[in-house]
Amino acid sequence: MGEGPALLLVRGLLAGRRLALLASVLLTGCDIQPDRQADSVDPAAYDAFYLWPGVRPTGDIRPKTLYLLDGEVRRGGMARFERLRMGIPRLPGKTIWLVVRAERLDWNDTVTAAIFNDLRRWQEAGNEVAGLQLDFDAATRGIEGYAKFLEKVRQHLPRTWRLSITGLMDWSAHGDPQALTNLAKTVDEVVVQTYQGRSTIPGYEDYFRRMENFPIPFRVALVEGGSWREPPRLAQHPQFGGYAIFLLNTAELRR
Repeated sequence: MGEGPALLLVRGLLAGRRLALLASVLLTGCDIQPDRQADSVDPAAYDAFYLWPGVRPTGDIRPKTLYLLDGEVRRGGMARFERLRMGIPRLPGKTIWLVVRAERLDWNDTVTAAIFNDLRRWQEAGNEVAGLQLDFDAATRGIEGYAKFLEKVRQHLPRTWRLSITGLMDWSAHGDPQALTNLAKTVDEVVVQTYQGRSTIPGYEDYFRRMENFPIPFRVALVEGGSWREPPRLAQHPQFGGYAIFLLNTAELRR
């Protein structure tokens, strides 16, 4: 038996409503999916950067602050400063931090003198040198010993320059509060690293929840292209001084 025109019309309307409802659900589902691209660290949105020798920045960046790797104090043999950056450019309008990566802390006077001499040379070239940053992987339980080493560096570092260090997120979770308080008397800044290699460390939100009483002015270091969403209340932290982006070469970003 054939169906009447009225019944066919009703069924057509119901089918149309079902399709409209399905489309609405699909569109809504698309809207609430996380925008992964928006969470990717884009250097163009920031103005402070880590720039290692051999890295060519891509994109449109306008740096105000640069952390430049100057050299290393490596393991093995007698402690010595290995300079990695040849030449001293003049970088007007930018605040410069010279970074020394340390694999050991048994420095002698020759090492210290070479590093301080580089600070002077960069300043004499017409650069605004903020100071020295030490990049040393101090374990959370070793903060106290590291602080003693930093006290010696601070004693010899001319007051013209500030002292900055890199720090682990774990310091906020398991660091001895007294050791951190003592460290605050010596260093002017901690840059908290949120990445390992080219990737953001998972679970960083939990670490920042524990930074409520962190007593030292700090920046947060992000890796270019890494995943990041600012934790709640981080921007309101009284010691928070912004971000510094670790720049990568294009080939590294594609890996």
